[in-house]
Amino acid sequence: MDLTVDCYAGHRGEELPRRLRIGPREIEVAEIVDRWLAPEHRYFRLKGGDGKLYLVRHDERTQRWELVSTG
Repeated sequence: MDLTVDCYAGHRGEELPRRLRIGPREIEVAEIVDRWLAPEHRYFRLKGGDGKLYLVRHDERTQRWELVSTG
């Protein structure tokens, strides 16, 4: 599935997801519910403007985003 993530760099320079594009759909991020670090990835549990939860991960090495799950 094709995923693009638009981010906002906060005051500390850390990029935070603000909008997801999944194929032709565009979903605004209503809330960052949770986030955590793993050795090679950053994970974000997001609540979309559509009311669904999205788990995405960012590969620090390749700078690619992946959709892990939706709910």
